[in-house]
Amino acid sequence: MTDSPLRLPAEWEPQSGVMLTWPHAGSDWADRLDVVHPVFARIGSAVAEHEFLLSVCQSLQHAALIERLLCEHGAHTDQLLFAIADSNDTWARDHGPLTPLTGTGAELNDFRFNGWGGKFESALDDAIPARLHRKGSFGNAPMRTRELVLEGGAVETDGVGTLLATRKTIITGSRNPGMNQQAIEALLTEWLGFERYLWLDHGDISGDDTDGHVDTLARFADSETILYATAPPGDRDHQALADMARQLEGFTTRDGRPYRLLPLPFAGIHRDKNGRRLPATYANFLIINGAVLLPVYDVPQDEEAIAIVRDAFPDRQIVAIDCRQIIVQSGSLHCLTMQFPAQLALCDTLELFGT
Repeated sequence: MTDSPLRLPAEWEPQSGVMLTWPHAGSDWADRLDVVHPVFARIGSAVAEHEFLLSVCQSLQHAALIERLLCEHGAHTDQLLFAIADSNDTWARDHGPLTPLTGTGAELNDFRFNGWGGKFESALDDAIPARLHRKGSFGNAPMRTRELVLEGGAVETDGVGTLLATRKTIITGSRNPGMNQQAIEALLTEWLGFERYLWLDHGDISGDDTDGHVDTLARFADSETILYATAPPGDRDHQALADMARQLEGFTTRDGRPYRLLPLPFAGIHRDKNGRRLPATYANFLIINGAVLLPVYDVPQDEEAIAIVRDAFPDRQIVAIDCRQIIVQSGSLHCLTMQFPAQLALCDTLELFGT
């Protein structure tokens, strides 16, 4: 490692809280709020058992509704924080800021979000980090505006300078035209402290709008362990995921040893009402203080996935959350959330007296 103190912490390091941008009547969730709100509330209340939950809401009225939902699901009210910001959608992992640590504390990086290469309208989502920063949701932490397009779901790190990512979600003309790998790596080293780059050329989950975010495919459990998605022979995703597994086998840790690789089971084939296949994956888990929130899909493989994740995180509670209603919009649990390191002080920016 270099002498620079700058680094993006691993997800398993101590956190101050998690951001959740809630669905509303102006989003794609409009006709399904009755079934998706309980899932968001389950995720939010599970977070609030261990750390702060920062809920991004459309209005004071929306915030009051969200507070009631969370309380109905047993959330610890002293762990609930709220902020108001308009949004296109709910994927906080991709529109939320990335927060590296410096020698003096935490520094927010507001990367551009362009709707996964211009697929969807995203201007409101892209503006959320700056708006929350102006309102004081992140305390006194500085925020740097970066013109690079970079979604949080495209970034996986061991906390000691290694980036695990798929090339096609970062080094691509639809996100960062005219920039090659060398130029992008130079910026990520300068801004996030990465020193090693493990680029995946394979791996995809059917129905994924992100072009193959790493958080649907392969995740660090610690600096020597990677959990990864699989699909059975004959399935349309099998070959790409098998090729990814072979590439993971060729990667080594910082000290040159092969990673401990833990294959996750296939989460089954799920479809929306129009027959479109949905991107169900167990790799889309969220690590928080003392727990791992694991998406499950009401299939027999859920129990195997729980056991594997428990083996990977023996000192944490495994909280299974049914995410079938979430994947209808082509994402899952990790995609909805963005964690912040303990060095960042999260603040409530509105008061909900009597709600």
